[in-house]
Amino acid sequence: MASQDDLKRIAAEKAVEFVPENEYIGIGTGSTVNFFIEALGKSGKKIKGAVSTSKASSDLLARYEIPEVSLNDVMGLAVYVDGADEVNHSLQMVKGGGGAHLNEKIVANASEKFICIADASKYVSRLGKFPLPVEVVPMARSMVSRKLLAMGGQPELRVGFTTFNGNQIVDVHGLDINLPLTMEDEINKLTGVVENGIFARNAADVLVLGTEDGAKVIYPGD
Repeated sequence: MASQDDLKRIAAEKAVEFVPENEYIGIGTGSTVNFFIEALGKSGKKIKGAVSTSKASSDLLARYEIPEVSLNDVMGLAVYVDGADEVNHSLQMVKGGGGAHLNEKIVANASEKFICIADASKYVSRLGKFPLPVEVVPMARSMVSRKLLAMGGQPELRVGFTTFNGNQIVDVHGLDINLPLTMEDEINKLTGVVENGIFARNAADVLVLGTEDGAKVIYPGD
């Protein structure tokens, strides 16, 4: 039986096929993305540059001599490649286990196509088992947490963690994410919330799933 890392690598290597040459691309954050950066670096494909969403991804891009560019210096990105903590059959996702979901959502929004890469365990019929990360301004943490509690969640501060943008993360357990788009918007309307980890407005266009039978390419509604 293949390990979870094996399945991540299968998805990551397949995703390289979706990267056009001589274009700018966006790169996400996380263990599956690390396999993708490695596969891209070894593929011989030439891209103009990559916009990174975290220091960890930037460090890996440098190791494989993939040029990094700032989002402010490009007009747009051909594709964005990133993992997910959960992804449903509409290719809506919960992301932010690594705390980089604000940067990830910005880069996803700047990209023409979002390629999600994941192992089979992340593909679910309904979002919500994975705690939802909510990035908050520190002074608003308690106020926002009370409102998230009123929405049916169990908020928990991610202790000792500060985001790339100097904020805090509240991980919300037990939320009923039956309507991801509605929930994404409702949470983002709370004063003090910077961004939450539901990717419904920025759902993936393609899911490349690593399975025991190899890589499967899935489109919304498949």
